[in-house]
Amino acid sequence: MGLTYLEKFRDPSLAKNLVTAIHKESRRPLRLMEVCGTHTMAIFRHGIRNILPETITLLSGPGCPVCVTAQKDIDAFVAISRQPGVIITTFGDLMRVPGSGTTLAGQKGAGADVRMVYSVFDAVTIARQNPDKQVVFCAVGFETTIPTIAAAVLMAAKEKVTNFSIYGANKLTPPALAALMTTPGVSIDGFILPGHVSVITGVDAYRAVFETHKVPSVITGFEPIDILHAVLMLVRQNESGVPALENAYPRAVRESGNPKAREVMHQV
Repeated sequence: MGLTYLEKFRDPSLAKNLVTAIHKESRRPLRLMEVCGTHTMAIFRHGIRNILPETITLLSGPGCPVCVTAQKDIDAFVAISRQPGVIITTFGDLMRVPGSGTTLAGQKGAGADVRMVYSVFDAVTIARQNPDKQVVFCAVGFETTIPTIAAAVLMAAKEKVTNFSIYGANKLTPPALAALMTTPGVSIDGFILPGHVSVITGVDAYRAVFETHKVPSVITGFEPIDILHAVLMLVRQNESGVPALENAYPRAVRESGNPKAREVMHQV
């Protein structure tokens, strides 16, 4: 029986060939950063760090939006939860993140109406069910979640759910990359760019940052073959001295991304 489509990207023999090529071609020490938290988990799950040569160091970047949410935003969420007549809604991973004082979970324990939701649309439903309360959704995601949040705002406006609002603390990936590249003392020889984000933004979203800083960059997926292929491409760019912005995830990522999702983002 032949391999299924995704199994091809988990093929041990192909992985072995890629690892062999990486070991053969990697001569200079390289510090490569995987920007996406899903890549970090995949690298850990598949033991990729353990099979790369000593010349390559993998660094974990700002891929978790909760982890890189400013303390002042957490403090704002907590302060809003203390207001009378307010219901705070958020994803579960934000509940226990501390600000300068307490957490949203702590506020819930103290009597505030803080509710964990699985979708921003759940927050809109809560607003419909509680017309006498102001329902605030704490939004902290990257480009993967921004279109959904924007769609919820547009839906609430269309349905005249006037007691629903968001506190927008969303992040964009290209400015985060630019900040890393301009931070004194930070040395990165290549970026493994996020697949999920790039499905929305497309390759084009990174061009301005790449043209300014010329750091080797490869968009890739989350299977072991995807990641190893991206590492090999970054090795080759560095060894040749020719940086490039490459798409190693063409099965999901287009040059222009998802135009409909980006249109919804820009409407809000």
